[in-house]
Amino acid sequence: MAGFAELGLSSWLVEQCRQLGLKQPTPVQLGCVPAILEGRDCLGCAKTGSGKTAAFVLPILQKLSEDPYGVFCLVLTPTRELAYQIAEQFRVLGRPLGLKDCIVVGGMDMVAQALELSRKPHVVIATPGRLADHLRSSSTFSLKKIRFLVLDEADRLLEQGCTDFTADLEAILGAVPARRQTLLFSATLTDTLRELQGLATNRPFFWEAQAPARTVEQLDQRYVLVPERVKDAYLVHLLQRFQDAHEDWAVVVFTSTCKTCQVLCMMLRKLGFPAVALHSMMKQKERFAALAKFKSSIYRILIATDVASRGLDIPTVQLVINHNTPGLPKIYIHRVGRTARAGRQGQAVTLVTQYDIHLVHAIEEQIGKRLEDLQVEEAEVLEILTQVNVVRRECEIKLEAAHFGEKKEVNKRKQLILEGKDPDLEAKRKAELAKIRRKNQRFKEHVQQTLGHRGPPKPPPRAEGEGEA
Repeated sequence: MAGFAELGLSSWLVEQCRQLGLKQPTPVQLGCVPAILEGRDCLGCAKTGSGKTAAFVLPILQKLSEDPYGVFCLVLTPTRELAYQIAEQFRVLGRPLGLKDCIVVGGMDMVAQALELSRKPHVVIATPGRLADHLRSSSTFSLKKIRFLVLDEADRLLEQGCTDFTADLEAILGAVPARRQTLLFSATLTDTLRELQGLATNRPFFWEAQAPARTVEQLDQRYVLVPERVKDAYLVHLLQRFQDAHEDWAVVVFTSTCKTCQVLCMMLRKLGFPAVALHSMMKQKERFAALAKFKSSIYRILIATDVASRGLDIPTVQLVINHNTPGLPKIYIHRVGRTARAGRQGQAVTLVTQYDIHLVHAIEEQIGKRLEDLQVEEAEVLEILTQVNVVRRECEIKLEAAHFGEKKEVNKRKQLILEGKDPDLEAKRKAELAKIRRKNQRFKEHVQQTLGHRGPPKPPPRAEGEGEA
């Protein structure tokens, strides 16, 4: 097999790889590094844990060493934790250069970030929202001379969904030069990325693993069919079962919402499990602390939303449990990719309710593999069912008393104010629109009832507070 020297990398970079225990380049590195060194745009799609980050960090560092200036490279990523992980790779591999980097993410002091940006770091690693805020509010730094623009987890950045980065990306793309190298990397190839492949102009190079959007062979994938109402008891039973069999295992439990994540963490702690939560409604310092405690094995169980599903490399994770069946196969692929990384073994278990069978079929079709049934003793689950339900309810009451949902509303108001909108007027406008929709719906139902000759037509009932015409 080719070594790092055969990729065209300088001797100092090859030595850095050797010191870090990187003996042979992975397929994505073999495919992408030479093309990037040639000055071509690159779109790389490979399985999670396949070394995609090093595939762009290594050639960027080589080019930086030939002509060092700041700001040389901008890396965009969807989550704060991933931004810090990428920065760590730049620091470790670029230590001989005296590399200066700057991390620009939400939840941290904007003034301190602005000062760092004004000092012209070589590499800026950012989440789109916070970087766009800096571009709109500050003129102390410029991205007009960057050589590289990298979009890591590009499918997540470019697709519209629950977190839409479109407006922020437009602001950023307007601030970077047209002549640049653009590198896009992801574990899942989507229609959005396929379109970009056709739009790229700088001699684009496209590299795709032979089995894209599939999970690795070392991953043992199982499911447990559970009734919706007893899902938590099954989760507790599984955690106890794996903890008894493997005391040193680190486990990530993925949930669908911040509230569920927090409740489950509180519940598991109360039941004696060493658990810590990670979700977007936590303060950034709390998120860092939670991740650090999990990585250092102070806590063996991480309860997380999908903020932890992308790119995070924690070598000690042996088990991933999906508390909810992901609605999209690619979310499942990213979640279970937190284990069985870099050739190691791993296991993934998904709790599947009676409403999730079609989701499992979609996942199996995408990964080209059937999930195997994991046998669970139902009698053992029923023994703890009452205790788990009581503790869960206690935790929910405690969380409600702490006004957990208020932070989300406060953040929404802040965002509207930043956009120059009056939050109270917006709320009033939404209420009026909802009222009009309800009125239209009642009128439609009245018309349908009349046309269907279902007895004598009745006038549509008035909404509460509506006056006479």
